Amino acid sequence: MPYYAERSVRSQPEEASVIHRASGLALTLVLVAVAAGLIVIGGASAAEPIRVGFLAPMTGLFAQAGKDMLDGLKMGLESQAGGQVAGRKIELIEEDTEGNPATAQAKYRKLVQQDKIHVLAGVLLANIGYALVPPIERDELPSLFLTTPDELTKRKPPKWILRSNFAASQPMHALGDYAAKILKYKRVAALAMDNPFGHEQLGGFQRVFEDAGGRVVQKTWVPLNAMDFAPYLGQVPRDVDAVVQVFVAGQAVRFAKQYAESGLKDKLPLIGTGVFSDESALRSMGDEAIGTIGALIWAPTLTTPANQAFMKLAEARLKRTPAYFHAVMYSTGRWITTAAAAIEGKVEDRARFLAAIRKASETTEDPRGPIKLDEYNNPTENVYILKVEKVNGRLQNTVIHTYPMVSQFWTYKPEEFLKTPPYDRNYPPVRP
Repeated sequence: MPYYAERSVRSQPEEASVIHRASGLALTLVLVAVAAGLIVIGGASAAEPIRVGFLAPMTGLFAQAGKDMLDGLKMGLESQAGGQVAGRKIELIEEDTEGNPATAQAKYRKLVQQDKIHVLAGVLLANIGYALVPPIERDELPSLFLTTPDELTKRKPPKWILRSNFAASQPMHALGDYAAKILKYKRVAALAMDNPFGHEQLGGFQRVFEDAGGRVVQKTWVPLNAMDFAPYLGQVPRDVDAVVQVFVAGQAVRFAKQYAESGLKDKLPLIGTGVFSDESALRSMGDEAIGTIGALIWAPTLTTPANQAFMKLAEARLKRTPAYFHAVMYSTGRWITTAAAAIEGKVEDRARFLAAIRKASETTEDPRGPIKLDEYNNPTENVYILKVEKVNGRLQNTVIHTYPMVSQFWTYKPEEFLKTPPYDRNYPPVRP
């Protein structure tokens, strides 16, 4: 009799016995699989990655900054955890904002809805940062922004966004103090890029400088697309002690060259934002940059063990001196992995994950020095006064003074600071 025919005529008790044995074997196999982590009942699988979204301009005018940010984030994510946390792989999903808020919003939706990211990092430009606040708050997505607009962490700080960098006016408050009290300047003229970063940086400098007895006698705003600075340099009064600048990237390189060619460098010292002579721009400058003084939250020449470890890693990977964008995003990556490890990889608990990131920012050794997030989600951190020098034939930013643990409110009480108008194109005003 064929096998199938024989099986069809088994007695019911015998068939029940076979089914019972098979069911018991199946249950045993399921229990073994659960114990081995192959099947997880309730919650995410241990094999599911922790997904980190990254948004920055990877093409266009600010592409180099975006690429530096991405390289720094990768180093941070890999150095701390070796690419895994609590048995879960770290998956980095990068998207190009193209420097366009509408594009950034579309890419954000893709990261959240399609890629289902657990945390967002990056964001360079202020207009994009502001455009992403509403959807991030709606989605309750832990996010770390590099972008610097003051108001992001002042009057109406979002709950789900932490700043990993600095508020625009923050380091320039310190420079205003240094210019008045150490350099003993009394009168300065200012030239700055005509955008919120320029307005807020110069506003921070002016407020502290003038509170210390100095005076900004002239402010000249330069369009972002200007590369010929002769018309603006010609307006600089010669009876001042120094010139304060706020320029970055390509504009910084051109301004440094034309400032020297105009003859002003030999007559009026140049001070200003430390981003002006950050490695991202300094590598394209020559001796015209020597002597420039700036304020920033990090420098390659810091001799702390944490920075020396970062420099060794970064120089080996990049084959060049890292920029401050690398350092900030390296920190961001380390905060994310440290926080994920602290909660045993359970990043789906977003409130707990965000709290762990806050704690990690303060407990993880950082190339910049100590950091403490204030109640407005902005880092209180060291500000370094830097001077461009030529050492062994190479330009470098030498630390000449340190302001420890500088708040975004400087030494002003937050409640009093917030009663005054935000820094903008016309505030503080130039006094007659």
